[in-house]
Amino acid sequence: MKKLKNEKELVRKAIEEGMKYGVERGVVEFEPTDSASERIEYIYRLLVHDKIIQPLPPEQVSQLAMKRRIAIWASKLK
Repeated sequence: MKKLKNEKELVRKAIEEGMKYGVERGVVEFEPTDSASERIEYIYRLLVHDKIIQPLPPEQVSQLAMKRRIAIWASKLK
């Protein structure tokens, strides 16, 4: 898969927007001690559950793939 332009910034934006989405929805409260990988996985699973993004095939689920999927989601936000 081709690397996204500004992927690091998009991942940061996805984490920030995903955290806001989860808190506003009332399903999660993130702690300052949560690692980025935990946040990425939770945000990915929440967005898949809410049918906002397409799930990855089970054999392709990895930290890198989840990060890329939420980065693509963030690139489409305003």
